[in-house]
Amino acid sequence: MNWLTSPSHHRWLEGETCRLLDFGEASVDPQGGFGWLAEDGTRHVKKDTELWITCRMTHVYALASMMGRPGASALVDHGVEALQGRLKDHDHGGWFAAVNTSGPTNTTKEAYGHAFVILAASSATAAGRPGARALLDEALAIHTDRFWDDLVGMSRESFTADWSEGESYRGINANMHTLEAYLAAADVTNDHEYLRRGLRICERAVHTFARGNSWRLPEHFSEAWEPDLDFNKDTPAHPFRPYGATIGHWFEWARLTLQLAASLQQAGMAAPEWMADDARALYDAGVREGWNVDGAPGFVYTVDWDGKPVVRERMHWVAAEAIGAAAALWSKTKRDEYAQQYQQWWDYVGDHHLDHQQGSWWHELGTDNEVSRTVWEGKADTYHAVQATLIPRLPISPALAASLAAGNLA
Repeated sequence: MNWLTSPSHHRWLEGETCRLLDFGEASVDPQGGFGWLAEDGTRHVKKDTELWITCRMTHVYALASMMGRPGASALVDHGVEALQGRLKDHDHGGWFAAVNTSGPTNTTKEAYGHAFVILAASSATAAGRPGARALLDEALAIHTDRFWDDLVGMSRESFTADWSEGESYRGINANMHTLEAYLAAADVTNDHEYLRRGLRICERAVHTFARGNSWRLPEHFSEAWEPDLDFNKDTPAHPFRPYGATIGHWFEWARLTLQLAASLQQAGMAAPEWMADDARALYDAGVREGWNVDGAPGFVYTVDWDGKPVVRERMHWVAAEAIGAAAALWSKTKRDEYAQQYQQWWDYVGDHHLDHQQGSWWHELGTDNEVSRTVWEGKADTYHAVQATLIPRLPISPALAASLAAGNLA
Protein backbone atom coordinates (compact mmCIF):
# COMPACT_ATOMS: atom_id res chain seq x y z
CA MET A 1 0.00 0.00 0.00
CA ASN A 2 1.15 3.55 -0.74
CA TRP A 3 -0.38 6.91 0.07
CA LEU A 4 -2.38 6.92 -3.16
CA THR A 5 -4.16 3.71 -2.13
CA SER A 6 -4.36 4.49 1.58
CA PRO A 7 -7.84 5.19 3.00
CA SER A 8 -6.28 7.13 5.88
CA HIS A 9 -4.40 9.39 3.44
CA HIS A 10 -7.63 9.95 1.54
CA ARG A 11 -9.25 11.02 4.83
CA TRP A 12 -6.38 13.47 5.36
CA LEU A 13 -6.92 14.84 1.85
CA GLU A 14 -10.61 15.27 2.61
CA GLY A 15 -9.77 17.21 5.75
CA GLU A 16 -7.37 19.45 3.82
CA THR A 17 -10.05 20.07 1.18
CA CYS A 18 -12.42 21.23 3.92
CA ARG A 19 -9.77 23.44 5.51
CA LEU A 20 -9.14 25.17 2.17
CA LEU A 21 -12.85 25.60 1.50
CA ASP A 22 -13.28 27.17 4.94
CA PHE A 23 -10.49 29.63 4.18
CA GLY A 24 -11.84 30.54 0.76
CA GLU A 25 -15.30 31.59 1.86
CA ALA A 26 -14.03 35.02 2.93
CA SER A 27 -13.20 35.82 -0.71
CA VAL A 28 -16.86 36.56 -1.47
CA ASP A 29 -17.29 40.11 -2.76
CA PRO A 30 -20.74 41.30 -1.64
CA GLN A 31 -21.10 43.26 -4.87
CA GLY A 32 -20.51 40.16 -6.95
CA GLY A 33 -17.74 37.67 -7.65
CA PHE A 34 -14.77 36.72 -5.51
CA GLY A 35 -11.83 38.84 -4.40
CA TRP A 36 -8.16 38.32 -3.69
CA LEU A 37 -7.46 36.70 -0.31
CA ALA A 38 -4.91 38.14 2.08
CA GLU A 39 -2.56 36.00 4.16
CA ASP A 40 -4.93 36.03 7.13
CA GLY A 41 -7.88 34.85 5.06
CA THR A 42 -9.66 38.18 4.72
CA ARG A 43 -10.53 39.69 1.37
CA HIS A 44 -8.25 42.44 0.04
CA VAL A 45 -10.95 45.11 -0.20
CA LYS A 46 -8.68 47.55 -2.06
CA LYS A 47 -7.89 45.05 -4.82
CA ASP A 48 -10.06 44.78 -7.91
CA THR A 49 -12.41 41.85 -8.36
CA GLU A 50 -10.71 39.90 -11.11
CA LEU A 51 -12.28 37.59 -13.66
CA TRP A 52 -9.83 34.72 -13.25
CA ILE A 53 -10.20 34.61 -9.47
CA THR A 54 -14.00 34.81 -9.63
CA CYS A 55 -14.05 31.93 -12.11
CA ARG A 56 -11.61 29.79 -10.21
CA MET A 57 -13.48 30.20 -6.93
CA THR A 58 -16.81 29.52 -8.64
CA HIS A 59 -15.26 26.31 -9.97
CA VAL A 60 -13.92 25.39 -6.51
CA TYR A 61 -17.30 25.81 -4.82
CA ALA A 62 -19.04 23.92 -7.62
CA LEU A 63 -16.76 21.02 -6.70
CA ALA A 64 -17.60 21.58 -3.03
CA SER A 65 -21.31 21.59 -3.81
CA MET A 66 -21.04 18.15 -5.41
CA MET A 67 -19.11 16.92 -2.38
CA GLY A 68 -22.10 17.79 -0.21
CA ARG A 69 -20.72 20.89 1.48
CA PRO A 70 -23.60 22.91 2.99
CA GLY A 71 -23.68 26.47 1.68
CA ALA A 72 -21.44 25.79 -1.31
CA SER A 73 -24.26 25.93 -3.85
CA ALA A 74 -25.07 29.50 -2.86
CA LEU A 75 -21.44 30.44 -3.48
CA VAL A 76 -21.57 28.87 -6.94
CA ASP A 77 -24.70 30.87 -7.70
CA HIS A 78 -22.96 34.00 -6.45
CA GLY A 79 -20.16 33.43 -8.94
CA VAL A 80 -22.50 32.63 -11.84
CA GLU A 81 -24.49 35.78 -11.13
CA ALA A 82 -21.32 37.90 -11.23
CA LEU A 83 -20.38 36.36 -14.57
CA GLN A 84 -23.84 37.19 -15.85
CA GLY A 85 -23.72 40.64 -14.27
CA ARG A 86 -20.92 43.01 -13.21
CA LEU A 87 -18.04 41.16 -14.92
CA LYS A 88 -19.86 40.78 -18.22
CA ASP A 89 -19.54 43.30 -21.05
CA HIS A 90 -23.19 43.72 -21.99
CA ASP A 91 -22.33 46.05 -24.88
CA HIS A 92 -19.65 44.12 -26.76
CA GLY A 93 -19.87 40.62 -25.33
CA GLY A 94 -17.32 38.69 -23.34
CA TRP A 95 -16.02 39.47 -19.88
CA PHE A 96 -13.94 42.28 -18.40
CA ALA A 97 -10.64 41.27 -16.84
CA ALA A 98 -11.34 43.24 -13.63
CA VAL A 99 -13.91 45.50 -11.99
CA ASN A 100 -14.25 47.52 -8.79
CA THR A 101 -17.07 49.33 -7.04
CA SER A 102 -17.17 51.97 -9.81
CA GLY A 103 -17.19 49.56 -12.75
CA PRO A 104 -14.62 47.97 -15.09
CA THR A 105 -10.96 48.72 -14.33
CA ASN A 106 -9.46 46.42 -16.97
CA THR A 107 -11.60 46.09 -20.07
CA THR A 108 -9.20 43.77 -21.91
CA LYS A 109 -10.75 40.56 -23.20
CA GLU A 110 -8.17 37.95 -22.19
CA ALA A 111 -8.04 34.34 -23.36
CA TYR A 112 -6.76 33.32 -19.92
CA GLY A 113 -9.81 34.70 -18.14
CA HIS A 114 -12.27 33.53 -20.79
CA ALA A 115 -10.92 29.99 -20.50
CA PHE A 116 -11.71 30.12 -16.81
CA VAL A 117 -15.24 31.31 -17.58
CA ILE A 118 -15.69 28.07 -19.53
CA LEU A 119 -14.24 26.05 -16.64
CA ALA A 120 -16.43 27.76 -14.03
CA ALA A 121 -19.56 27.41 -16.15
CA SER A 122 -18.77 23.75 -16.91
CA SER A 123 -18.34 22.95 -13.22
CA ALA A 124 -21.48 24.86 -12.27
CA THR A 125 -23.35 22.99 -15.01
CA ALA A 126 -22.13 19.67 -13.64
CA ALA A 127 -23.40 20.81 -10.23
CA GLY A 128 -26.82 21.56 -11.73
CA ARG A 129 -26.83 25.25 -10.81
CA PRO A 130 -29.39 27.57 -12.41
CA GLY A 131 -28.15 29.64 -15.33
CA ALA A 132 -24.91 27.70 -15.59
CA ARG A 133 -25.61 25.92 -18.89
CA ALA A 134 -26.68 29.18 -20.57
CA LEU A 135 -23.46 30.79 -19.31
CA LEU A 136 -21.43 27.86 -20.64
CA ASP A 137 -23.06 28.01 -24.07
CA GLU A 138 -22.36 31.73 -24.27
CA ALA A 139 -18.75 31.34 -23.14
CA LEU A 140 -18.09 28.58 -25.66
CA ALA A 141 -19.66 30.58 -28.48
CA ILE A 142 -17.57 33.66 -27.67
CA HIS A 143 -14.41 31.61 -27.38
CA THR A 144 -15.08 29.95 -30.73
CA ASP A 145 -15.87 33.24 -32.42
CA ARG A 146 -13.13 35.40 -30.92
CA PHE A 147 -10.28 33.34 -29.52
CA TRP A 148 -10.13 30.01 -31.30
CA ASP A 149 -7.87 30.16 -34.36
CA ASP A 150 -8.87 27.09 -36.34
CA LEU A 151 -6.16 27.67 -38.93
CA VAL A 152 -3.37 26.98 -36.43
CA GLY A 153 -5.33 25.05 -33.81
CA MET A 154 -4.48 27.39 -30.93
CA SER A 155 -6.09 30.21 -28.97
CA ARG A 156 -5.41 33.87 -29.64
CA GLU A 157 -4.33 35.91 -26.61
CA SER A 158 -6.37 39.08 -26.02
CA PHE A 159 -8.43 41.89 -27.53
CA THR A 160 -9.54 45.41 -26.74
CA ALA A 161 -12.94 45.80 -25.13
CA ASP A 162 -14.78 46.15 -28.44
CA TRP A 163 -12.77 43.32 -30.06
CA SER A 164 -11.42 45.75 -32.67
CA GLU A 165 -7.73 45.13 -31.95
CA GLY A 166 -6.00 41.90 -31.03
CA GLU A 167 -2.70 41.47 -29.24
CA SER A 168 0.10 40.14 -31.46
CA TYR A 169 1.57 38.16 -28.55
CA ARG A 170 0.69 34.48 -28.27
CA GLY A 171 1.06 32.60 -24.99
CA ILE A 172 1.23 28.95 -24.02
CA ASN A 173 -0.33 29.60 -20.58
CA ALA A 174 -3.67 30.74 -22.00
CA ASN A 175 -3.66 27.73 -24.31
CA MET A 176 -2.99 25.36 -21.43
CA HIS A 177 -6.03 26.66 -19.59
CA THR A 178 -8.02 26.57 -22.82
CA LEU A 179 -7.22 22.85 -23.00
CA GLU A 180 -8.31 22.45 -19.38
CA ALA A 181 -11.54 24.32 -20.11
CA TYR A 182 -12.27 22.38 -23.29
CA LEU A 183 -11.85 19.08 -21.43
CA ALA A 184 -14.32 20.20 -18.77
CA ALA A 185 -16.77 21.48 -21.40
CA ALA A 186 -16.57 18.28 -23.44
CA ASP A 187 -17.57 16.26 -20.37
CA VAL A 188 -20.74 18.23 -19.65
CA THR A 189 -21.82 18.94 -23.26
CA ASN A 190 -20.75 15.60 -24.77
CA ASP A 191 -19.47 17.60 -27.73
CA HIS A 192 -16.32 15.89 -29.01
CA GLU A 193 -15.30 18.95 -31.00
CA TYR A 194 -13.67 20.30 -27.84
CA LEU A 195 -11.60 17.12 -27.53
CA ARG A 196 -10.45 17.51 -31.13
CA ARG A 197 -9.45 21.10 -30.45
CA GLY A 198 -7.74 20.05 -27.23
CA LEU A 199 -5.68 17.50 -29.12
CA ARG A 200 -4.54 20.15 -31.59
CA ILE A 201 -3.43 22.41 -28.73
CA CYS A 202 -1.71 19.59 -26.86
CA GLU A 203 0.08 18.19 -29.90
CA ARG A 204 1.56 21.56 -30.77
CA ALA A 205 2.47 22.60 -27.22
CA VAL A 206 3.79 19.28 -25.92
CA HIS A 207 4.73 17.11 -28.89
CA THR A 208 6.18 19.96 -30.97
CA PHE A 209 7.28 22.88 -28.78
CA ALA A 210 8.29 21.01 -25.60
CA ARG A 211 9.70 17.87 -27.22
CA GLY A 212 11.58 19.99 -29.74
CA ASN A 213 13.23 22.08 -27.02
CA SER A 214 14.56 19.39 -24.63
CA TRP A 215 11.20 19.58 -22.77
CA ARG A 216 11.86 23.21 -21.78
CA LEU A 217 8.52 24.40 -23.05
CA PRO A 218 8.65 27.93 -24.51
CA GLU A 219 5.98 30.18 -23.03
CA HIS A 220 5.97 33.23 -25.30
CA PHE A 221 5.43 33.45 -29.04
CA SER A 222 4.88 35.85 -31.91
CA GLU A 223 1.61 36.08 -33.79
CA ALA A 224 3.00 33.47 -36.20
CA TRP A 225 3.76 31.12 -33.27
CA GLU A 226 7.50 31.61 -33.42
CA PRO A 227 9.11 31.24 -29.94
CA ASP A 228 10.36 34.46 -28.33
CA LEU A 229 12.94 33.02 -25.95
CA ASP A 230 14.09 36.41 -24.65
CA PHE A 231 10.61 37.67 -23.77
CA ASN A 232 10.56 39.49 -20.39
CA LYS A 233 14.24 38.75 -19.82
CA ASP A 234 14.46 42.04 -17.90
CA THR A 235 11.43 41.15 -15.71
CA PRO A 236 11.98 37.44 -15.08
CA ALA A 237 9.66 37.18 -12.07
CA HIS A 238 6.49 38.25 -13.87
CA PRO A 239 3.53 36.38 -12.27
CA PHE A 240 1.89 35.50 -15.60
CA ARG A 241 4.56 35.97 -18.28
CA PRO A 242 7.93 35.18 -16.70
CA TYR A 243 11.12 34.86 -18.69
CA GLY A 244 12.28 31.36 -19.49
CA ALA A 245 10.52 28.05 -18.97
CA THR A 246 8.01 27.61 -16.14
CA ILE A 247 8.50 24.35 -14.24
CA GLY A 248 4.96 24.16 -12.87
CA HIS A 249 3.47 24.30 -16.35
CA TRP A 250 5.40 21.18 -17.33
CA PHE A 251 3.55 19.33 -14.58
CA GLU A 252 0.19 20.77 -15.61
CA TRP A 253 0.74 19.86 -19.25
CA ALA A 254 1.79 16.34 -18.26
CA ARG A 255 -1.41 15.78 -16.29
CA LEU A 256 -3.66 17.39 -18.90
CA THR A 257 -2.05 15.29 -21.63
CA LEU A 258 -2.93 12.13 -19.72
CA GLN A 259 -6.45 13.43 -19.06
CA LEU A 260 -6.95 14.26 -22.72
CA ALA A 261 -5.72 10.83 -23.82
CA ALA A 262 -8.12 9.11 -21.42
CA SER A 263 -11.00 11.36 -22.51
CA LEU A 264 -10.34 10.61 -26.18
CA GLN A 265 -10.37 6.89 -25.48
CA GLN A 266 -13.57 7.12 -23.45
CA ALA A 267 -15.18 8.97 -26.36
CA GLY A 268 -14.17 6.23 -28.77
CA MET A 269 -11.55 8.44 -30.41
CA ALA A 270 -7.92 7.60 -31.08
CA ALA A 271 -5.34 8.85 -28.59
CA PRO A 272 -1.92 9.12 -30.26
CA GLU A 273 0.75 6.86 -28.76
CA TRP A 274 3.06 9.80 -28.08
CA MET A 275 0.78 11.21 -25.39
CA ALA A 276 1.74 8.89 -22.53
CA ASP A 277 5.45 8.99 -23.38
CA ASP A 278 5.49 12.79 -23.67
CA ALA A 279 3.61 13.22 -20.40
CA ARG A 280 6.19 11.10 -18.58
CA ALA A 281 9.10 12.89 -20.22
CA LEU A 282 7.73 16.34 -19.43
CA TYR A 283 7.08 15.43 -15.80
CA ASP A 284 10.50 13.83 -15.44
CA ALA A 285 12.14 16.97 -16.85
CA GLY A 286 10.27 19.09 -14.32
CA VAL A 287 11.56 16.95 -11.46
CA ARG A 288 15.09 16.84 -12.85
CA GLU A 289 15.43 20.58 -13.50
CA GLY A 290 13.06 21.96 -10.90
CA TRP A 291 13.39 20.00 -7.66
CA ASN A 292 16.15 20.68 -5.13
CA VAL A 293 18.45 22.04 -7.82
CA ASP A 294 20.01 24.78 -5.68
CA GLY A 295 20.73 22.79 -2.55
CA ALA A 296 17.40 23.38 -0.81
CA PRO A 297 14.15 21.43 -1.09
CA GLY A 298 11.40 22.81 -3.27
CA PHE A 299 10.69 23.52 -6.92
CA VAL A 300 12.16 26.62 -8.53
CA TYR A 301 9.76 28.84 -10.47
CA THR A 302 11.61 29.15 -13.79
CA VAL A 303 14.72 27.96 -15.62
CA ASP A 304 16.61 29.32 -18.61
CA TRP A 305 17.12 27.53 -21.92
CA ASP A 306 20.05 25.56 -20.53
CA GLY A 307 17.94 24.36 -17.60
CA LYS A 308 19.58 26.63 -15.03
CA PRO A 309 17.34 28.27 -12.39
CA VAL A 310 16.29 31.87 -13.01
CA VAL A 311 13.63 32.68 -10.41
CA ARG A 312 14.28 30.39 -7.46
CA GLU A 313 11.26 31.22 -5.32
CA ARG A 314 9.04 28.25 -4.47
CA MET A 315 5.44 28.78 -5.63
CA HIS A 316 2.70 26.80 -3.95
CA TRP A 317 0.97 26.11 -7.25
CA VAL A 318 4.06 24.39 -8.66
CA ALA A 319 4.11 21.90 -5.79
CA ALA A 320 0.36 21.41 -6.14
CA GLU A 321 0.72 20.62 -9.83
CA ALA A 322 3.62 18.25 -9.16
CA ILE A 323 1.32 16.38 -6.77
CA GLY A 324 -1.44 16.17 -9.38
CA ALA A 325 0.90 15.02 -12.14
CA ALA A 326 2.54 12.36 -9.95
CA ALA A 327 -0.89 11.04 -8.97
CA ALA A 328 -2.02 10.90 -12.60
CA LEU A 329 1.17 9.16 -13.72
CA TRP A 330 0.88 6.60 -10.95
CA SER A 331 -2.74 5.98 -11.92
CA LYS A 332 -1.65 5.45 -15.52
CA THR A 333 1.49 3.36 -14.93
CA LYS A 334 1.36 2.06 -11.33
CA ARG A 335 5.12 2.68 -11.17
CA ASP A 336 6.46 2.98 -7.63
CA GLU A 337 8.60 6.01 -8.40
CA TYR A 338 5.52 8.16 -8.94
CA ALA A 339 3.92 7.02 -5.68
CA GLN A 340 7.17 7.77 -3.85
CA GLN A 341 7.48 11.20 -5.42
CA TYR A 342 3.82 11.91 -4.69
CA GLN A 343 4.53 11.33 -0.99
CA GLN A 344 7.72 13.40 -1.21
CA TRP A 345 5.87 16.37 -2.68
CA TRP A 346 3.16 16.21 -0.01
CA ASP A 347 5.80 15.94 2.73
CA TYR A 348 7.38 19.11 1.37
CA VAL A 349 4.05 20.93 1.23
CA GLY A 350 3.23 19.81 4.76
CA ASP A 351 6.58 20.97 6.09
CA HIS A 352 6.70 24.32 4.30
CA HIS A 353 3.61 25.51 2.41
CA LEU A 354 0.77 24.70 4.80
CA ASP A 355 -0.13 27.60 7.09
CA HIS A 356 -1.62 25.86 10.10
CA GLN A 357 -2.28 29.10 11.99
CA GLN A 358 -4.10 31.31 9.48
CA GLY A 359 -5.16 28.72 6.92
CA SER A 360 -4.55 27.80 3.28
CA TRP A 361 -1.03 27.53 1.81
CA TRP A 362 1.75 30.07 1.74
CA HIS A 363 1.76 31.03 -1.93
CA GLU A 364 5.47 31.83 -2.18
CA LEU A 365 8.58 30.77 -0.30
CA GLY A 366 12.17 31.93 -0.70
CA THR A 367 15.17 29.69 -1.27
CA ASP A 368 15.35 29.31 2.50
CA ASN A 369 11.75 28.07 2.46
CA GLU A 370 10.63 31.02 4.53
CA VAL A 371 7.65 33.13 3.42
CA SER A 372 8.52 35.40 0.49
CA ARG A 373 6.48 37.98 -1.44
CA THR A 374 8.50 38.86 -4.53
CA VAL A 375 5.99 37.53 -7.10
CA TRP A 376 2.75 36.95 -5.18
CA GLU A 377 1.16 38.86 -2.34
CA GLY A 378 -1.25 37.10 -0.04
CA LYS A 379 -3.04 33.82 -0.79
CA ALA A 380 -5.01 34.85 -3.87
CA ASP A 381 -7.27 31.81 -4.26
CA THR A 382 -7.50 28.09 -3.44
CA TYR A 383 -7.84 26.61 -6.93
CA HIS A 384 -4.48 24.81 -7.25
CA ALA A 385 -4.44 23.56 -3.66
CA VAL A 386 -8.02 22.25 -3.69
CA GLN A 387 -7.39 20.41 -6.94
CA ALA A 388 -4.27 18.83 -5.45
CA THR A 389 -6.47 17.30 -2.74
CA LEU A 390 -9.01 15.94 -5.25
CA ILE A 391 -6.97 14.67 -8.20
CA PRO A 392 -5.47 11.77 -6.17
CA ARG A 393 -8.97 10.58 -5.21
CA LEU A 394 -10.48 10.61 -8.71
CA PRO A 395 -9.79 8.87 -12.04
CA ILE A 396 -7.66 10.67 -14.63
CA SER A 397 -10.76 11.40 -16.71
CA PRO A 398 -13.37 12.89 -16.75
CA ALA A 399 -12.61 16.38 -15.44
CA LEU A 400 -13.04 16.96 -11.72
CA ALA A 401 -16.56 18.36 -11.84
CA ALA A 402 -17.96 15.69 -14.15
CA SER A 403 -16.19 13.03 -12.11
CA LEU A 404 -17.76 14.26 -8.87
CA ALA A 405 -21.15 14.45 -10.56
CA ALA A 406 -20.71 10.81 -11.58
CA GLY A 407 -20.03 9.79 -7.99
CA ASN A 408 -16.38 8.83 -8.53
CA LEU A 409 -14.95 10.33 -5.33
CA ALA A 410 -13.05 7.75 -3.30
